[in-house]
Amino acid sequence: MSNPERVDPLIRAATKRFEAAHQEDPRRVTVGGREVSWSVHYHRRLLHWVLHFEPAASVPLRLAAQCQHIQRWTIPRRSYDEGRRGYRRWRSDLAIFHSEEAGRILREIGYEEETISRVGSFLRKVGLKRDPEVQSLEDAICMVFFETEFTDFSKKHGEDKMVDIIQRTWVKMSDEGHRAALELATTLPKEGRSLLERALGPSVSEDPGTD
Repeated sequence: MSNPERVDPLIRAATKRFEAAHQEDPRRVTVGGREVSWSVHYHRRLLHWVLHFEPAASVPLRLAAQCQHIQRWTIPRRSYDEGRRGYRRWRSDLAIFHSEEAGRILREIGYEEETISRVGSFLRKVGLKRDPEVQSLEDAICMVFFETEFTDFSKKHGEDKMVDIIQRTWVKMSDEGHRAALELATTLPKEGRSLLERALGPSVSEDPGTD
C-alpha cells in the first residue's frame, strides 16, 4: 500500500501542523532513547493502531488519528467539577474544542469542507457502533490507552476504580478491538493482567487467536 503522506501535499502539510501543535505539550516522555512530547507519542501510536484496524484508512480517518487530542493539555480536567458529571462535561467540551481546532488548521491548509466535516465527526465520535470507521478510531484510542497509560493508571487508582475503567473501555470496543486487546494483555505486567482478569473474566488468560 502506498503511503499517502508521500504523495499528498495536503496530508504532508497537515501532519507538519499537527505535530508542531503536539510539540507544545509540556508533558514529556522518552521513546526509543529520545525525549518527545506526550502528544507526539500519543498520536503516532494512535495512527499506528488505526492503520492496524484499517490498513486502507480514508484520508479523514488518518487525519483524525493525527489530531484526536490536539492541545488537550490547555483544558485540564481540574478546571471542571469533580465526579462523573464534571468528567462528562469536560469530555464533551474537549470533543468540540478538538474538532474546531483541527478544522481551523485543515481549513488554513486548504482542505475542502467535506473532509473537515468528516474529521470533526470522527473527533466527536458521531456514529460510534454504527459507523465502521468511527469504531476503528475508538478501538485504536482504547488500544493506545492499554498500551501507554494502563500501567500508570493502575498505580494511581484503586482496584475497584480500575475494574470500572476497564469495563467501560471494553464496552466501547468491537470484537476485533477485543481480540487485539487480549493479545496485547499478554505483554502487560502480572499486576495488569490480574486487573484485566478481574474485570473481564478468564478470557484474558485464553489464547486470543482461538475462538
